[in-house]
Amino acid sequence: MKHLRWQIVVGVLLITLTVLLSIVHYELFHDARTFLFYMALDVAFVPVQVLLVTLIISNILAYREKRAMINKLNMVIGAFFSQMGTRLMKDFSAIDPDVSKIAEHLKIENEWSDKNFSEVRLCLQSHHYNVDYSAAEFESMRELLVKERGFLLGLLENQNLLEHESFTDLLWAVFHITEELACRASLQNLPETDSRHLAGDVRRAYRLLVLQWFDYMKHLKHDYPYLFSLAIRTNPFNPDARITVTG
Repeated sequence: MKHLRWQIVVGVLLITLTVLLSIVHYELFHDARTFLFYMALDVAFVPVQVLLVTLIISNILAYREKRAMINKLNMVIGAFFSQMGTRLMKDFSAIDPDVSKIAEHLKIENEWSDKNFSEVRLCLQSHHYNVDYSAAEFESMRELLVKERGFLLGLLENQNLLEHESFTDLLWAVFHITEELACRASLQNLPETDSRHLAGDVRRAYRLLVLQWFDYMKHLKHDYPYLFSLAIRTNPFNPDARITVTG
């Protein structure tokens, strides 16, 4: 309401200023015909000015604002992977019998171009993220997820995440697994149907997690090369990755 009142006040002031300047113009030059000619010319171009301001300039500003928002959200995504995402990806890949099919593609290097990222992403999208149920591995997941439940809830409460649909989907998939695992007293000797159900939940989150991580790596490559270097040295899909810099 206060914002609307401020707009009305500014509008009235601008109209009043226009009327006063018009009166001053007429008093100085006493040429109503020329004044009306230029006023009509200005009115004729109003639709073009509206087009320029509302459709072009506004869209440019909205695009810049969205880019700034996405950059801030990438900081949140980075915090997620640092806190739990990378560890969770290791747990998921440990029970993927076909992980070698994508691990070779995910040995990301400093020299990668946008073309490399695009080609590998197509491979990641078509990969079948199969997982085999393992009580020990699922117990490790439950320990991590229950421990970080508060962190997950904090991320889901961030309204700005609605601007990043893929990351929101990932968080909900991970949170669903958290609830599924936390509600079971034991993960040992589960019925086969229940094991398949849990494996299906993990498969869904596993795919979203890998794709989000890969997109985040591309973002780091473009905007934060020093963080990209660290991410390469902690790559969960590269068994040769070492945190220490050797060359």
